[in-house]
Amino acid sequence: MTTSINGMARRFGDDVNTDYIISSRRKRESLDPAVLKQYLFETIAPEFAASVRAGDIVVAGKNFGCGSAMEVAVTAVVGAGIKVVLAQSFARTYFRNAVNNGLYPIECDTSRIAEGAALSIELGEQVIVRCEGMTEPLQAAPIARDMLAILDAGGLVPYLLRNPSF
Repeated sequence: MTTSINGMARRFGDDVNTDYIISSRRKRESLDPAVLKQYLFETIAPEFAASVRAGDIVVAGKNFGCGSAMEVAVTAVVGAGIKVVLAQSFARTYFRNAVNNGLYPIECDTSRIAEGAALSIELGEQVIVRCEGMTEPLQAAPIARDMLAILDAGGLVPYLLRNPSF
């Protein structure tokens, strides 16, 4: 099965830590994704939360999601209607939290993707990332079949509910 996702690139740099994604103090106020999305990236891009649209794709450099292991950093991204984060690399815990919560973490060379570029991503046995203005697709790391099944289900809990004998 192949999943296609299209969206507009929202660009960030290297070492975007979980406190930049959503300040840890915000999780004391609420864990509701609809509330958290108002504060997404507020410390590094105060205008982001007001401008993000469902279907936008976060594009970052190396080590996205470093810092603490707080799952709310994924919850806030998903709450904004973002389904995919493209990055050159992810912090291990953020990557795992993303999969568990149905957020596609895709590793590829993001250096040539500009803010606002139209992106088209095909997720299957191979991950194909196309960016407007580029003639060739970007090389992306494959996603393991079991992981892709979890992501396609919307995360680990929905996957286990659909596959109780797992």
